[in-house]
This record gives sequence, structure tokens and C-alpha cells, in this order.
Amino acid sequence: MAQTGTGGAALDVLGIGNAIVDVVASATEATLAEWGMAKGAMALIDTARAEAIHASLTASVQTGGGSAANTCAAAASLGAKAGYLGKVADDEPGRAFAADLKALGIRFPTAPLKGGDPTARCLILVTPDGQRTMNTYLGACVAFGEADVDKAAVESAAVTYLEGYLFDPPAAQAAFRHAAAIAHGAGRAVALTLSDAFCVGRHRTAFLDLITRDCDIVFANEDEALSLFQVNDVDEATRAFAATGKLVALTRSEKGSRIIGGGEVIDMPAAPTTVIDTTGAGDAYAAGFLAAHAKALPLAECGRWGSVAASEAISHFGARPQADLKALVGA
Repeated sequence: MAQTGTGGAALDVLGIGNAIVDVVASATEATLAEWGMAKGAMALIDTARAEAIHASLTASVQTGGGSAANTCAAAASLGAKAGYLGKVADDEPGRAFAADLKALGIRFPTAPLKGGDPTARCLILVTPDGQRTMNTYLGACVAFGEADVDKAAVESAAVTYLEGYLFDPPAAQAAFRHAAAIAHGAGRAVALTLSDAFCVGRHRTAFLDLITRDCDIVFANEDEALSLFQVNDVDEATRAFAATGKLVALTRSEKGSRIIGGGEVIDMPAAPTTVIDTTGAGDAYAAGFLAAHAKALPLAECGRWGSVAASEAISHFGARPQADLKALVGA
């Protein structure tokens, strides 16, 4: 495994992902049915559907978003030094997205797209049980490619964190491998979050190859893990992950998380909370885990930080932290 401590790195974590503005709103089961949405899933939508859904939402909250960006924001809140690479347009939402990251102290060197699609949006409908259904318009995100991989930023980061949601465009897949090669060439580590079971279904073989060849740390939830290995039991998925030799954090909602690595399997309980909106739970878990890992804390403590960060994320609308995460983890 590549070096995973900070080792003099300027950044603890560098996220690479879909740069998206999140729009979060409450919704009923009937609303989901009206739009033909699969509850709890993420669907890619075109410009027309994005505009129609967006126009129908009332009392929505708009914030900077995108899975890896949310992880970087939460990691920064925990005191980690964070950077981010992702493509926005040269428009008002894109400038707001950049300003949001910079206000959090997150380095964001990616040049905006000029003359192409507008900045991406994720329309998140939250039902009363806290489940989120995401409708993602990728817009400028799909323009991210190898040329947008900032070599100096990757070389300076202890861990480069790759977002599975970005994996659809071939240019982004090439960018992932390019970033991994740069990171490993500098003795740094590479992490991957599988992001969504539907992503895994589309890219199962490619994800397995990426994990085997290019990754040191993997984040997955239970559904993603079962889909990746095409098994029906979490213990089977655990054995399959263990066979890869990678460090794996497997999140299991109210059952907590399972950490697999170094010949150990550690089950961590979920931190107690009241579930309001599950948006960003996995992103926050990865942030807590990586922030603790940057401090070379034991794996069980990395899992605890992840669980605490995730519990904070699901206690309110929106994926970005609203409480003092450092105080919550006792840092």
C-alpha cells in the first residue's frame, strides 16, 4: 500500500468529483410517484427535466454540493487540510461554488468551463422518513478530464479521494487513472468511494479493476458492496474486500460501519442521532475517517470519527456540517 500518513503533505485530502450545486427540498411519496422517481436512488437527468423539477420545488435550500466536495468540506471542519478538483461553468452558480469552497479554506485550482454547459445541479427530494432521492443534472461536470488533474495538487496530497459518481464519462475515467498514477508516483495514497449501487452496476468490472490496480482505500455502503461482488451477504462482501488487501470502510446505516484492513475486521456502532435527511451521510463518514487517518489515529478511532460526522450530517437538511465537528469528535 502507498503511504497513507501525511508525511509532510501540504494537503491531507484532495477530492476529485462532480462539482454540483445542491438544491434540497421536502417531498411526499406522492411527489416521487408523480415524477416517476425511484425512492432513495440517484438518477441522471437532462436540462429540460432539471428545469421542470427545480421549478416545482418550494422552500428549497441551495448550497454548494457534490459528494467529494461535501467530504472535503466536512474534513476541513475537522481540521484537515483539503483541496478539491471539479469542473464548474463560468457562471454565477459556478462562481458561488468556488467561493463557498474557498471560504472553507479548501484549495480549488480547477479552471472554469467557458462557453459550454452550465454548472451542475443536484435536486434532492427528502421524504418524511429522511430518505433522499437525487436527480442530478451534470452540466459542466462531464467536461472534467486529464487536463484538469492538477499535478502539483495531487503530489501534495496525502490521499487523493476519487468520487464514483464522476466515473461515467470516459474522460473522467482517464482522469482518475492519471491522478492515481501521479499520486503513487509521489508515494501518496488513493481512495475511492463507490458512491451509489447504480454506479457500481454500470461500472462493476471497471471499478474492480480500479480498486485492484489504483486504490489503497475504499469507501462503500452495504448495497454498493453487495453489488460490486454480486453477493447476497455482507460477510461474503467482507471476505471479498479482505482478499483485495485494501483498507476498506463499509458503512451500514443504523448498523454502524465495518473497517477491513491489516488483517482486522472492526465493527463500529453508529453514533446516535435523530434522522432528518440522509443526504451526505457517506460523504461525512469518509471525511471523518480520512481526517482521523491523517492524524495516524487507530482504525477504530477513524471509524468513530466517521460515525460521528455521519450522524451530524443526517441530523439536519443539507450535506454540509452545521455543528462543530471537532468538538463532537473530541479533537
